Amino acid sequence: MGCAISGLAPKTLGETKTEEDVAHLNEKQIQMIKESWKVIQEDIAKVGIIMFVRLFETHPECKDVFFLFRDVEDLEMLRTSRELRSHGLRVMSFIEKSVARLDQLERLDVLAVELGMSHYHYNAPPKYYSYVGAEFICAVQPILKERWTPELEEAWKTLFLYLSRLMKQGYQEETSRHHHEAASCKERPEKRNTPR
Repeated sequence: MGCAISGLAPKTLGETKTEEDVAHLNEKQIQMIKESWKVIQEDIAKVGIIMFVRLFETHPECKDVFFLFRDVEDLEMLRTSRELRSHGLRVMSFIEKSVARLDQLERLDVLAVELGMSHYHYNAPPKYYSYVGAEFICAVQPILKERWTPELEEAWKTLFLYLSRLMKQGYQEETSRHHHEAASCKERPEKRNTPR
């Protein structure tokens, strides 16, 4: 079940690409992603399940973020889980919306930042975001078969790095907003019901 990709998950020795180094996708990469998405979406539920089962196999600590899966030891059982299927489909829907917005970066940026903000409320910290992209790439390689090329892999990596960076930004904005609100509440004197 091995899928070795580098440049998406946290840096290890020998990797050269970081989120800060990622340039926007070029027109050729956008077209490659859109064309490959047409094939991927035929197996959208399958990809979502494979992606999360692999995520929990390769990074078991990620299960802690998912209340429903936290105590599941038998990962094969997850393959038939309605809850995992449902979450996988939500993630795949986000990817689908992202692909549809590749020609409208402002809309894509808003989508990814908002998703990062919502992940603050799920207590899903940014350190896990890049793992999902890496597992997506591993899940779609067998589906795309001979269509999979190093150039296509690079395009998807670039997209996921871009999305991860924006989601982290949204998460950090929401964290700051909540810390600011909490600080403001502490600074306000308590209102007392005193007769006048």
